Amino acid sequence: MRALVTGATGFVGSHVVRALGESGHQAVALHRSSSKLDALAGLTYASALGDVTDLESLRKAAADCDWVFHVAAVADYWRSDKQRMFDVNVGGTQNVLQAAREAGVQRVVFTSSAAAVGIRADGLPADETVRFSLPPDQFPYGYSKVLAEIEVGKAVEAGQDVVTVNPVVIIGPGDLNMISGDFILQMKRLSWTLPVPPGGVATIDVRDVAHMHIAAAERGRTGERYILGAVNYPYSDWFNLIADVMGLPRPGFPVPAFALPIVASVVDRLRAAGIPVPIEGNQTRLGKERIYFDFRKAWSELGEPQIDMRQSVADTYHWYLEHGFIPNDPQSKLIEKIGRWL
Repeated sequence: MRALVTGATGFVGSHVVRALGESGHQAVALHRSSSKLDALAGLTYASALGDVTDLESLRKAAADCDWVFHVAAVADYWRSDKQRMFDVNVGGTQNVLQAAREAGVQRVVFTSSAAAVGIRADGLPADETVRFSLPPDQFPYGYSKVLAEIEVGKAVEAGQDVVTVNPVVIIGPGDLNMISGDFILQMKRLSWTLPVPPGGVATIDVRDVAHMHIAAAERGRTGERYILGAVNYPYSDWFNLIADVMGLPRPGFPVPAFALPIVASVVDRLRAAGIPVPIEGNQTRLGKERIYFDFRKAWSELGEPQIDMRQSVADTYHWYLEHGFIPNDPQSKLIEKIGRWL
């Protein structure tokens, strides 16, 4: 199959390009003329110049393609203009669907996010049927994906073949934008002083995410969404795993749930004053929640993840080391030394 990949120069998109090649398919990587192609180094692909906000470029890129993997998105909303995020995540999805439809593409696989799935009031893992339940103004990324999924639903109702995948927190080598990989960078900076919230997180390796994209194209059901995840971790276990892999003292400062709104308010004030801080207020508030998901549907229909999360963290850490992303500043060294003395 010939497959167009939007967001091909990014973390997930580049791994989808790789997985397509490993599966015997031909990848067409959509990228701007100014895009850095480092993530695609060593891979076999055809280039298509364009942008998801440019419909005409998408029409040209989708021509003669059997599949389209729409991976492109603005995910780091705390670093980006919110209007641009909605333009890309919602408007870009509309454009991709239209271009694919006009080009006669057989199937579109849309990369949404588990952030577009709701949190269950009873604390149990949420499945694909749970609707987004957070305040849209406080969680704009998740809401942008909800709106994009609404556009997908309209397209499916009109007869277009689209499958949606909703990855959880993605770890793995190649995270140039350091979004989920920030867990590892913060552990290196703060080590045992890293605060541990009472909630939890769901994780998966990027290579499993990429291969599950291919499976969604091959055997996913039209109009269905699939939550892509491997393990649900309490933050205490997740942080301990990362510390152990990196050979650092484990974090030892649990943060009580009642303190998180206070911390979040301070973070909001600092950001409003233009003072950079490494955390975001609304995400801090979510730290009390165990944001767990039920992965059985994806595992049953698309296949189970193959990469152990300890291996995933190790591969991510070593990739960051090799590419010079791991801080080695005096403050980090001092914090680590004190932790070993205690």
